Amino acid sequence: MAYTVGQVAKVAGVTVRTLHHYDEIGLLSPSGRTSAGYRRYDDADLQRLQLVLYYRELGFPLEEITAIIDDPAADPAAHLRRQHELLTARLRRLQEMVTAIEFAMEASKMNIQLTPEERFEVFGDFSPEAHEAEAEQRWGDTDAYRESNRRASRYSKDDWLRIKAENEDWGRRIVAVLASGAPADGPEAMDLAEEHRQLISRWFYECSYEMQTGLADMYLADERFTAYYENIAPGLAAYLHEAIHANAISRA
Repeated sequence: MAYTVGQVAKVAGVTVRTLHHYDEIGLLSPSGRTSAGYRRYDDADLQRLQLVLYYRELGFPLEEITAIIDDPAADPAAHLRRQHELLTARLRRLQEMVTAIEFAMEASKMNIQLTPEERFEVFGDFSPEAHEAEAEQRWGDTDAYRESNRRASRYSKDDWLRIKAENEDWGRRIVAVLASGAPADGPEAMDLAEEHRQLISRWFYECSYEMQTGLADMYLADERFTAYYENIAPGLAAYLHEAIHANAISRA
């Protein structure tokens, strides 16, 4: 069966311009053309495109994708191992950045007593003040906000670094459970959801199951929180949301 470039773009979820570019660089050239010169793709072309999009999703440069697909001597497994190493290193860096952002969002308007140098060590180049107005507007009249403010004003740099380390460790473990294929309502995921609640209670405010499920709902309702967790691992926002709700039902 033959497909127009527009049909292929719609099915694959890419733009026509992208397909034109793939043709120009020899990554995906259509098997035929009409008498008027329009591109026509067949089933084999769509199978090749599927491979291209698979490797692109993994972060491979287009030049490497061409080499993997076209070179019979290429070792896809070796390429995948190398890309896995690169993505793992990138994930660690993203985890560190995300943890800093989460702390900053929790700590907004909390009178953190740190020097500029200490604040940079804890939060990096993210400024907690960027969320002050919104945090106060949304939660300023709650006991949890006031308690979090009171506690945070007493924390030293070492306290903040300990909080950061605990959250990073928790983040690595929830990602590992997600990657293992364990269900979100299984014991491993629910235990980590419980640990998430306890971390908040220990460092910021007493987080009830009702409050935690409210936070979980925000992880999906607020695109900033969704992006925050999706940057750690695709699917993590929904996974954590489900685990928190399952844990609350099980323990509350």
